[in-house]
Amino acid sequence: MTEFTSLSPSSTVTLDAGGRKIETTVIARVDAASDVILLTLAAQDGAQLPSWTPGSHIDVHVQGAVVRQYSLCGDPDDRYSYTIGVLDAPASRGGSRHIHQTLRTGDSLTIGGPRNHFELVDAPRYVFIAGGIGITPIAAMLREAERAGKRWTLVYGGRTTESMALREELATFGDRVTFWPQDIAGIIDLPTVLGLPDDSTAVYACGPEPLLAAIENICDSAWRPGALHLERFAAKEIDDADDAQFELELAQTGRRLTVPQGTTVLDALADSGVHILSSCGEGTCGTCETPVLDGVVDHRDSVLTKDEQDRNDCMMVCVSRAKSRLLVLDV
Repeated sequence: MTEFTSLSPSSTVTLDAGGRKIETTVIARVDAASDVILLTLAAQDGAQLPSWTPGSHIDVHVQGAVVRQYSLCGDPDDRYSYTIGVLDAPASRGGSRHIHQTLRTGDSLTIGGPRNHFELVDAPRYVFIAGGIGITPIAAMLREAERAGKRWTLVYGGRTTESMALREELATFGDRVTFWPQDIAGIIDLPTVLGLPDDSTAVYACGPEPLLAAIENICDSAWRPGALHLERFAAKEIDDADDAQFELELAQTGRRLTVPQGTTVLDALADSGVHILSSCGEGTCGTCETPVLDGVVDHRDSVLTKDEQDRNDCMMVCVSRAKSRLLVLDV
C-alpha cells in the first residue's frame, strides 16, 4: 500500500496486538502493475494471523531498524495470509526499492500490526477515490461495502493504465468503477465525481497529496463534517513557528516534565524513561496515539479527522504539541 516512513530514532520496534513481532514467509509475489508488486505473507509457524478490518495497515521491518507501513488489500476472512501492495518509488527512503529488488517467494519478513486508523464507517452510500497505490486500502473497503449490500462508486486514477494495480478484479464491478488514467483522461474531475453534497454518503480517499488536498478543499467547504475520510502517503506540511516550551503531567504517576522548544513529546517522554510505541515519527501511522485528559493539543498529525482532533482526547506524540501551558496525558 501506502508507504509511510521509517522508525524514528527514539522509537521502540513496532509490535503486533499481542505484544510481539510476527515472523512471516513470502508465499507469493505477483507483478500487479508496471511498478507495483503484490506480496502475500503467511506466519512461519503456520498459525493464524491477527484479524484485521478494511483500512488496516501492517508494519514491515525492511532493513534493520527501518520500518514501513503498507495497507492490507486481501480478504479479512483469510486468517492465514496477508496481502500488501508495494509501489517501487525511487524518490522514497528506500524501503519500497529494497522490497522490489530483494524479496522473493520463500524469503522471510518480520511484520507488526495490524492497526486501523482508516476505518470504514457504516453509511448508506460510499464514494471511493483512489490515486495510484492508494487503491490498496480502498479495494478492501469496496469489497466490504459490496458484501454489506451498500451503494458505492469508485474512481481510480493513475499515471497510465499499466501503472494501475488490481485492474482486472475491479473491472468485474462494471460501471461502478471508473478508471481514470492521467495520460489519456487528464486530472480527475473532482467536482463532477463528488457531485452535490449528500448527508447519506461517506467519501473515502487515498492517494498522493495534491489529490487529497483538492478533495479536502471541496468537502470542507460544502460537505457535512465527518463525511470525508482520508489516508495520506506522507505527512502534511507542519507550521512549527509556534513551537513553544510547555509542561506535561503524567496522570498515572503525577510526574511533571518540560517539553522544550524543538523536542517532541515522544522524545521528552523517552528521555524520562517513558517509552511510547511509535513507528513513522511523522504523524501518519497512528501508532503513538496517546490519551489526553486535560489541556489543549496542537494537532499536527495526518491521521485524525478534524472532528477527532476537536475532541481533544488523544494526540500523536511524535509530532503534536500543546496550545496550553500544560497537557495531562494518561500515561
